[in-house]
Amino acid sequence: MPEETLSRQLVVFSLGEEEYALPITQVHEIIRFTEPRSVASSDPSVRGVISLRGKILPVYDLATRLGVEHADVSEAKIVIVETAEDMAGVVVDDVEEVITIDADQLDEAPTAGGRGIDGIAKIGDRLVVLLDPEGIIGASAHLANVEAPEVGDDLHAAA
Repeated sequence: MPEETLSRQLVVFSLGEEEYALPITQVHEIIRFTEPRSVASSDPSVRGVISLRGKILPVYDLATRLGVEHADVSEAKIVIVETAEDMAGVVVDDVEEVITIDADQLDEAPTAGGRGIDGIAKIGDRLVVLLDPEGIIGASAHLANVEAPEVGDDLHAAA
């Protein structure tokens, strides 16, 4: 594939002790954390909604979706992620940097069988999990299913 030879720019952020990244092309903006307005939801990762320049956006707790621990929420940021169909915020502990990686620095994740994880970027001695924006803000996307998928989960993700 010709795209494999291109470099990619990533926004790197932390959740607990781990580093994750999103493609910069799908990061709309990064804002300071403000507690979202609560909404009823059966999804524990839904923090609520915020109004961003008059548009109501859902906000997801990315640590809950990934099953990792949060650091102190007082230092948290909300990354506004944009996909072809949706725009939503995800709560992260801190945004660290914007980096450019080459295709040879990106490997498939060993558990990548579902939506949510796009690969692993090797930056020096660091391993950064590259997330798929479609998988993390899609209504039925639960990254916990990536580790232990059950039969039929792919049907829900495709719906």
